[in-house]
Amino acid sequence: MTLQEYDYARESPSKLAASCLLLALTMKNLGGWTPTLEYYSGYRSQDLHPLVKRLNFLLTYQPRDKLKAVRTKYSHRVFFEVAKVTPMDMLKLEEILKSC
Repeated sequence: MTLQEYDYARESPSKLAASCLLLALTMKNLGGWTPTLEYYSGYRSQDLHPLVKRLNFLLTYQPRDKLKAVRTKYSHRVFFEVAKVTPMDMLKLEEILKSC
């Protein structure tokens, strides 16, 4: 979904990927940012928090008529309908990220 948003072009691909992983782990209650993830990604959890919040906010956007191909593609069951995942409540996300 970030492919369609110009604001995310300035983010490094590795930081964007790490932030997406942290958001997914948080949304699915699969644990937080471990020392192993920190070591191999090179990012501390605190470094990712602002981008994680922006990514969660991005999930609340409705697709634009002209830019809905990615959302449509990832709404299919072949891709586990990940585009249909409900975003986290921002206050709950904030609390979880503070504890990381």
